[in-house]
Amino acid sequence: MSNQQEIITDRLILKSITPAFIHEIFNTKSKDEIMQYFGFDDAGYAHCFNMHEQGMETHRLSLFYFLLIDKTNNKPIGECGFHTWNSTHRRAELFYSLRHDEDKQKGLMTEALNVVLEYGFQTLNLHRIEALVDENNTPSVKLLLKYGFTKEGTMREDYVVDGKNEDSDCYSLLKWEWEKRNNGLKK
Repeated sequence: MSNQQEIITDRLILKSITPAFIHEIFNTKSKDEIMQYFGFDDAGYAHCFNMHEQGMETHRLSLFYFLLIDKTNNKPIGECGFHTWNSTHRRAELFYSLRHDEDKQKGLMTEALNVVLEYGFQTLNLHRIEALVDENNTPSVKLLLKYGFTKEGTMREDYVVDGKNEDSDCYSLLKWEWEKRNNGLKK
């Protein structure tokens, strides 16, 4: 596949996914091959197909994320990366998910986020990474705080869940904060 990057951690393989990669895979692979590669169910396939058909980029915004693969069985277990990536202003919104409850609370997202943040700041040249979370999503809030994100405030009725507008708390991490934190950890 076209220039797909791979990062290996203790328990995970992270495979880069870009709009170009998504277009390539939909233009060259069967539905079954795509579903197996990503570990999609029908809803996941439909969502990604819609991204392929409707577009994922504008002249200013794009996405870049990693498919998270469990090294023990080579199966996709989630995603972690950036959407609403604005390279002009060097900022992006972080997103992450693990698909199955049995993969949660094992530190896998902590492991993935460590290298994804590094990739964002070092390779994508981001200055600001932000994350929008529900205030009741305690695991996500703890994960963000662990990496030094700062809560900036609440975006009122910012996103729709089951047809209802709900608030999201905005957290951010700046490159110099990340560098300061990492330098402190190395000492």
